[in-house]
Amino acid sequence: MLSRTADNLYWIARYVERAETAARLLEVGARIALLPSAGQGYRNEWESILQASGTAAGFARKYGDPVQRNIESYLFFDRDNPSSVAACIGRARENGRIVRTALTAQMWDALNTAFQEMRALERRPRSEMELSQLTEWTMRHAAMLRGAIEATLLRNDGYDFLNIGFALERADNTARLMDVKYYVLLPRVEFVGSGLDNYQWTTLLRAMGAHRAFHWAYRGEVTAAKIAHFLILNRQCPRALITCAEAASQHLDRLAAAYGMRGAVQDRAARLVADISRLTVEQVFEEGLHEYLSRFIGEIAALASLVDDSYLSGDIW
Repeated sequence: MLSRTADNLYWIARYVERAETAARLLEVGARIALLPSAGQGYRNEWESILQASGTAAGFARKYGDPVQRNIESYLFFDRDNPSSVAACIGRARENGRIVRTALTAQMWDALNTAFQEMRALERRPRSEMELSQLTEWTMRHAAMLRGAIEATLLRNDGYDFLNIGFALERADNTARLMDVKYYVLLPRVEFVGSGLDNYQWTTLLRAMGAHRAFHWAYRGEVTAAKIAHFLILNRQCPRALITCAEAASQHLDRLAAAYGMRGAVQDRAARLVADISRLTVEQVFEEGLHEYLSRFIGEIAALASLVDDSYLSGDIW
């Protein structure tokens, strides 16, 4: 496979996953805004969403103060924001158009339908659309593409590059969604373990679509330790950091077997999986949740850079 084809497939997955995460961040903001303010943290819940998504600087240059309506527009419709839903869907579709012959008809239909419907949404007055409708729309179309991939695509190297993209982006984004907890939830130590603390964690689970799965996996009281374990260390959770890291490592190993060449990127992925496997929730909280998540995001970025160096910057044979 040519590196440019691999690159397009890899970025289709990353952009679609990034669009879904932008929608989930908006849902987190909307749910948290309904809770009583804990005070002392960032000025409001919506500013925390910008901080966790890494888009605060770009938003401030364009809009200034973090007003809810502007943040909603910036994260969903604003093409000046490369991480907005509209921008990500547009780029995913363009990558798909370039490698149209590498996609199944169902995959292209899922991408193109999302793109055309997004253009229709952009023409509608914003006052006619509820935020919940926009977030549900995004998650539905992301699921349709993933379903088309799983149901129709050959398990070849293209399938591996798509899934590496999904795994790395989801790992990064799960960490960012959890980091919202640091930026606005419980800015004072005395709130930890309180009813407000647990309710906010539950809100985060609901926004990530993991609330019911969590209760299937754990019994009894909802606690920060259980939720952190679920989202970081529980292999049964599809969004868990360890699940994403293992998926990336497995698909990189498949590429190594297919090309008869193993390199630094496979070793880096294997070390990341080994490090998380040895980790305990107690160690995460001892280091600090925000500090651990920031370090993990850096590890994922380093692994993504190695993927680019190893496979996407030249011909693959």
